[in-house]
Parts: sequence; structure tokens; C-alpha cells
Amino acid sequence: MSCATQLLRHSRKLRSAQNLLEVESVCSARYFSKDASTFIRRDEMPSLRPSRLLGKKESSFRLIPARTFKVPVNSASNIAHFRPPTGLGFNSARAASVRHFSSSDLPPHQPLGMPSLSPTMTEGNIARWLKKEGDKLSPGEVLCEVETDKATVEMECMEEGYLAKIIHSDGSKEIKVGEIIAIMVEDEADIPKFKDYQASSPAPAETKAPAPSEPAPPKKEESEPVKAPEPKPFKSEDASQKGDRIFASPLARKLAEDNKVPLSSLKGTGLDGRIVKADVEDYLALATKGAPVKDMAPSADLNYADLTVSQIRKITAARLLQSKQTIPHYYLTVDTRVDNLMKLRAELNALQEASGGKRISVNDLVIKAAALALRKVPQCNSSWMNDFIRQYHNVNINVAVQTDHGLFVPVVKDADKKGLSAIAEEVKVLAQKAKENSLKPQDYEGGTFTVSNLGGPFGIKQFCAIVNPPQCAILAVGSAEKRVIPGKGPDQFDFGSFMSVTLSCDHRVIDGAIGAEWLKAFKGYIESPQSMLL
Repeated sequence: MSCATQLLRHSRKLRSAQNLLEVESVCSARYFSKDASTFIRRDEMPSLRPSRLLGKKESSFRLIPARTFKVPVNSASNIAHFRPPTGLGFNSARAASVRHFSSSDLPPHQPLGMPSLSPTMTEGNIARWLKKEGDKLSPGEVLCEVETDKATVEMECMEEGYLAKIIHSDGSKEIKVGEIIAIMVEDEADIPKFKDYQASSPAPAETKAPAPSEPAPPKKEESEPVKAPEPKPFKSEDASQKGDRIFASPLARKLAEDNKVPLSSLKGTGLDGRIVKADVEDYLALATKGAPVKDMAPSADLNYADLTVSQIRKITAARLLQSKQTIPHYYLTVDTRVDNLMKLRAELNALQEASGGKRISVNDLVIKAAALALRKVPQCNSSWMNDFIRQYHNVNINVAVQTDHGLFVPVVKDADKKGLSAIAEEVKVLAQKAKENSLKPQDYEGGTFTVSNLGGPFGIKQFCAIVNPPQCAILAVGSAEKRVIPGKGPDQFDFGSFMSVTLSCDHRVIDGAIGAEWLKAFKGYIESPQSMLL
């Protein structure tokens, strides 16, 4: 006899606590069109409870056949809207394992939704389909290319089957995350049955969402009878509000609270109508302008063209607007003499050409110097997290690359630990991927500091860049120009090449003295480039 059994038999308190060991029923449901799903009835639960465990010799469980019932499913909507028939012993506290399938008029099928391919993605565009209707799908095969808020990413198939229907064709834009974009079936013979299939719009599902909470209103009416009529207009317009509760992400709530924006005045564009950060940012952008911009009739003698805004440019515009509105910028500029740097670069390129390696650019040397300066002054390698400052141990440098598709910032990870040759090779590969619009999420995520160079390619002498959140600093690099340097005597002078760099800082994280200390370290590496090789 086990020690636990002896304890239970000889303890008066535990002997009378039989109800504590009753087992809650667990139900398993599988959605099909005309098949049945299994649930365990409430009146069958006593046979599954260990009622004979305490104080008696018998302690076995008996499993009896479960009853079945048909589950009609009108659409592949959120499983939270599903309510089983009454009297089956099912409540919200019990677990359910569900697999989504079709409506009662269609064979079993699997809806494919727009995936979330980046942390900030709320909607995406279909660039092009690599599979067509009727094609067989295997796990790992690329199904289509999705344009996210950062790059164009390949969407892979996770299961084996056949592509029965494409809901959103090539070029479809502003598809919400989770919205159905295609239908997949297991049986090839079921493909023709989806020829005229149309995905149900999310609006009907959202209006039916308050149904599970029907028993709750009487309690609210007793405590707050006066406020009951107020949510009515929002139920029909804003899916983010159900009853008196407003659904919003924690970040959106924090941003709205900081800017004193009532959540009831916002319309959610997230999943199931949830209010997300972008909704609050759009509201703040309109508030600063005073009123929405109205379409203006062009002049009769004015020729113009309306250009389509890509998803990448939309997100870039929103993030830069947020940065300028919420981050207290300040700027530090210093001139660095680059004669020794140019001399070292010429020597290293001669060695690179002899060994067949890539040529080292001035920007590669700037990236290396910035990484080493961040290691020396780690306060600039941080992020503002509202309640605390996060200081990173990895030095990952984002490099701004301008392309025909927009501005990309691929990342060189652990740049402080890499040699100049490795940095030059990696930057060229990432720049080529950016121009081809083929960057993967791992190619641009995880940066802790950004370098933007408009001097070498465009000859810009000096400029101020906008901090790329959640980073706390960005370095703007200008062009090098020759200047006359006064000598010791009245008639003595010399010539030198100087490059202007400007550090944009988030004053919440970097104080002025810390930013100046970082620039001092950076200038030391640029003017004595041999120290970067130590």
C-alpha cells in the first residue's frame, strides 16, 4: 500500500474532502460537414469520477461509450463563437480540441489565413502565388509571396493536400492577419466543389460574437442600468467593443493612456476588431493635423499621377511619424579627419584584390568603428522600455539601404566581433537582397543601432536622421571633403579630408554627455583606424 493511500485513509479531514478530487469533464470536438463530434454527457460523469478512491478498496475507473451529436459549422470562424447544444456537460472552463473544417454543404477542407510574418504586422499584401488552383501541396513548399511591413516573405505550406481555391489573387492588398486567403483540401476529388466558393466576410462573425455573453447582461443591468444603452452604437460599428468591454492590445492601451486618448473613440483594425497600436497612432496623427485631409480638386492646368503606396512605405511612414512624435530627439555633430582611414582602406583593398575578396568601403569601416564604440560606451546600445532601460550585450548594426521598393535596414549581427572582410561581404549580400526585395525576417530583425550614409552615394555633407524605434540612436554619415588646416607658423598650412557625422539620440536613454562620449570613441577609431584591428 502506498504512503499516499495510507495518508488518505487515516486522515479525517482528507476523508471528508472527497469533492476535491472530482474530475472535470474534458471534451474533444472535430469539425466536419456531415460527421459527428463526441462529447461526454453530464449524467455519464459519475462513472469517470474516482468516488470509490477514498476509504474503500476499489479504485478503478470505468469508461462508457460517449454519445455523439452533429456540429453544424457555417464558416471557418473563430472557435470562441462555437456553442455546443445544451445538456451535454460543456462549459467554458472545460478544454476543447478543435480542428476547423467546412460548412455543412461542403466537403472537409482547411482554410489558410494570412499569417503574421513579423512582430509588427497587422495586414499584408499578396505579391504573387507560386501555386495555382488544383496543385498538390507538400509540407515546406512555397505557397505564395506575402508583402509584409518590412519585406516580401515566402509563405510555406505546413500540411499535405491540394489547393482548391485561391480567395485573394495576385496583387491583393491590405489583407488582415488571419483573414482567409485560400482553401486546401485533402482529397483531390473535392477540388471542383470549391469552384464558386466565397469566404464569408468577417463582419457577420463579429456581429454574432456577443451571443455567448447573452447570460451576462442581466448582471450588468442590475449594477449599471443607466449605462446600458451607451454601448449600442458601438456594437454595430466597432467590433473591438463587446458589451461594455473594449478589446485592445496592452501596447495600444499604454499609448492611448499616455496621450489621453479614449479607447471608445477608436475603431479597431486588429484581429477580431481588437484595437492595436497603429489605430492609436492614426488617431494621434489626425489629431495633430486638426482634421482629416479632404480631397482637393486639381487645377485644370495641373498634370499629376497618383502613385500606389506599398505596404513597406506605409509602415515606414507610421514608424517615423511615431518616432518624431514620441521620442525626444537631440543631435550631436562632429567632424572626423579620414586621411589615415583612406590610407588604410587602400592598403586593405590591395590585399583583398590579391586574395580575390570583396573591396572594403568607407561605410564598412564606419560600421566597424560604430560597433566598437558601442562596446566601449554600452549605454548607447539600449532601448527605452517605459518602465526600464534594456541594455543589449549584442552589437547588431542596421544599415540603411535605399531601393526602388522603399527603404530597408538589414542588420549585420555581432559587428564588433567580425573582421572588416566579413562585414564587407555581408553588407554587399544584404544590399543585393534588399534591391531584389528578397530579405528574410532574420535579415532585418534584432538590430540595436543604425547607420545611415548619404555622403558616399549622394555627396550630402551633413544631415540629421530619425531614430529607428525601439533603438535609442542612429548615426548619419556625410561626405568627406578637403579642408585647409592652419599650421604652426603664419604662412604654414596643410590639407586634410574631413567627414561630418551626426548622432541622433533618444534623450530618455542617452544623456548629452554619454552621446558626446560615444562620438569621442567613434572619432578615435576613425582617425586612428589601426586601433580597430587590435
